[in-house]
Parts: sequence; structure tokens; C-alpha cells
Amino acid sequence: MTFYYQTHTWSSQPQPDEKTLELWNHVSEKKNWRIVQLPNGFYQTEYLDPKKEDSWIDVTRRETIEGAEQAIDSSVEHYKKKLSYMHGPQVVKTFK
Repeated sequence: MTFYYQTHTWSSQPQPDEKTLELWNHVSEKKNWRIVQLPNGFYQTEYLDPKKEDSWIDVTRRETIEGAEQAIDSSVEHYKKKLSYMHGPQVVKTFK
């Protein structure tokens, strides 16, 4: 008796939908971010809600304003990388 066994592998992650791409484009621009100081002295990073004007979504809290700004810069770079990977693999080295 012969058994047939089949497996499946996925070579890539599921692709993000249109809403996700719009959010990534929005948060990859530093002009859509701000830092506010909380009553306890901490600084909170927030980005502008793309659906509702004048509504901000909180992301992180830091002890210093410099730390908060670095968190924003890191987030912007993170989302820019995610968007660049949507164009497929990037060639990093070729051989002759």
C-alpha cells in the first residue's frame, strides 16, 4: 500500500491590505507625529489619526524629550522599511 503525503510551505508573509498601507504611509512621515508632556513629567509620542482630524493616537512614553524624538525617528524609519519591502526583494550584491 502506498501513502501520498503532501506539505505546503509559504515563502512570504501575507500581504497587507489597502488600509494598512495607508497607515504605513501616514506614519512614515514625521510631520504626522507630535510629542506631548504628561502630568507625571513623561513625554508621550502620538501620531495624527488619518481617519479623524484633530485626533491623536498615543504610541510610546519616554522620560526625556530626546528619547521621545528618537522613538519617533525609529518608528518613521521602521515604517519606511516596511513600505520599501512591498516592492519585492532588493538586490544587495551581484556576481560576474
